[in-house]
Amino acid sequence: MRTRLTVLAVLAICAPVEAQSPSRIVNVEARRTTSLNGKWRAIVDPYENGYYDFRLQPAKDGYFLDAKPKDKSDLLEYDFDTSGQLDVPGDWNTQRKSLFFYEGTVWYRQKFDYRSNPTTRLFLYFGAANYEAMVYLNGEKLGSHTGGFTPFAFEITGKTREKGNSVVVKVDNKRHREDVPTVNTDWWNYGGLTRGVSLVEVPETFVEDYFVQLKKGSTDTIAGWVKLNGPRPRQQVAIRIPEAGVSAPVATDANGYAALSVPAKLTLWSPENPKLYEVTIASDTDSVRERIGFRTIETKGTDILLNGKSVFLRGVSIHEEAPFRTGRAYSPEDARTLLGWAKEMGCNFVRLAHYPHNENMVREADRLGLMVWSETPVYWTILWENPETFANASNQLAESIARDKNRASIVLWSVANETPVGEARTAFLRKLAGQVRALDPTRLVTAALLHHNDGGAAEGTTDLLDDPLGADLDVLGCNEYLGWYDGLPDKADHIDFKTIYSKPLIMSEFGADALYGLHGDALTRWSEEYQENVYRHQVGMLSRIPFLRGTSPWVLMDFRSPRRTLPDIQDFFNRKGLVSVRGDKKKAFYVMREFYQAEQKQYQ
Repeated sequence: MRTRLTVLAVLAICAPVEAQSPSRIVNVEARRTTSLNGKWRAIVDPYENGYYDFRLQPAKDGYFLDAKPKDKSDLLEYDFDTSGQLDVPGDWNTQRKSLFFYEGTVWYRQKFDYRSNPTTRLFLYFGAANYEAMVYLNGEKLGSHTGGFTPFAFEITGKTREKGNSVVVKVDNKRHREDVPTVNTDWWNYGGLTRGVSLVEVPETFVEDYFVQLKKGSTDTIAGWVKLNGPRPRQQVAIRIPEAGVSAPVATDANGYAALSVPAKLTLWSPENPKLYEVTIASDTDSVRERIGFRTIETKGTDILLNGKSVFLRGVSIHEEAPFRTGRAYSPEDARTLLGWAKEMGCNFVRLAHYPHNENMVREADRLGLMVWSETPVYWTILWENPETFANASNQLAESIARDKNRASIVLWSVANETPVGEARTAFLRKLAGQVRALDPTRLVTAALLHHNDGGAAEGTTDLLDDPLGADLDVLGCNEYLGWYDGLPDKADHIDFKTIYSKPLIMSEFGADALYGLHGDALTRWSEEYQENVYRHQVGMLSRIPFLRGTSPWVLMDFRSPRRTLPDIQDFFNRKGLVSVRGDKKKAFYVMREFYQAEQKQYQ
């Protein structure tokens, strides 16, 4: 780690100063946009010769220039125009067999024409790029972004020409110890421009950001803020919800900021009635519309209260894996399929693990009435004492909240998954929990924790939840794999869960692997029957936990993982899915559906 950081420090000194830091633009789909999706030219560059010279110094004539030979004697060792192509959005691993395991740099190039308007500003927007992205326009470096699952943008006002603009992006998905996540995960490290890319036009002074949700503890007051960006920061801004008869003016200050508090009589969003209102935020120079739902979420003792009523979160964990094909999910169709399967199983809740999923997922959850657990990729063991690692995690968390803070479906922000207890780790995660509450006080904070056996009683065993981080959480999450990694399925019959906290628990992971179509008896590993057996013993155990208020078994659909190497069974897939990638329902799917039907009746 020290060697890499030292080299990066030297390169930072040698490199030219970046033009700008990434910008945040919320609700891009409500803006005037031009899609740059489609076929991009791509150059695979494992040695990064397009960026460094042979002395490992940043090259002045790198691939970012998208140059052509000046004459027949000019030497250039690359050519985007004759290079292969990759689809954007998309990962490179599943588009070319030669890139299946590839981790490194790929250069992307797209051309576009643009006629500028003197009264508008232009941004180049990326839904996500995994993991480090350097962005260039017409040979000029716009800036860089770190983190594979959150959006970013760069302003390019005045930097375009009418014909033949060249966007070049250096995308590098190499894993490093100091990254978030770190080098060891249980999902595929899909590289590339995995979400959409677009040009976004806004007025000179525009509505940059806003937070419009119910005031914490209230069902009849909308509270939040609005932020303008541009040369006219002081303006009158109106927040309008015509269907609810709301029209509230506020005046922004010299920083373009105004707080808001508006009385409103609203139909509250819920899984049974996912009501969304059309909300308009209109200034003197700009107007943005968005469909927003309003609901309250809080805890009281060991209960989770949605709109003041106790609720059981009938859920399932989901990876951002595409159904019916392999690779990253990104489209509205992918979201409708995955969340549709969750609804079919009886879910009112989904855990979007282990990183922020694409925006289509949370918007579709809004429409379908599915509550959401959204997670930052602080996963397993990262460098807890490294301040740069914390800054990275903090930034990714902030970008996730910035994008999704107006989604009614999101009820839980998760700060971590399966992290080892220790002083540095707990201090790290406590700061993230505090950051969540500062940025969004209206939702609950959680994390997926682990448990330990405390010896138990003579006739059974007690598994105890006593992680010190629990004191900083609103809702406890717990991952356990009784019957798969921990004993045989019937071990769950002799386990009692206890906790030192008077807080609600979501059993955030449990399950077993099964290859769809592989059959055997109830103790034959990898068979559907074994997985079904695990789930039957699990639901019996779960029903005995008095403070349990939700479950999200692992996992909705099989997903790719390089850790899973067993031939003819795993073949680089984690097979814990309740559904195969082809949409086949395994036997355990129906066990959970039956369990959820019973829970739904109990909470009616």
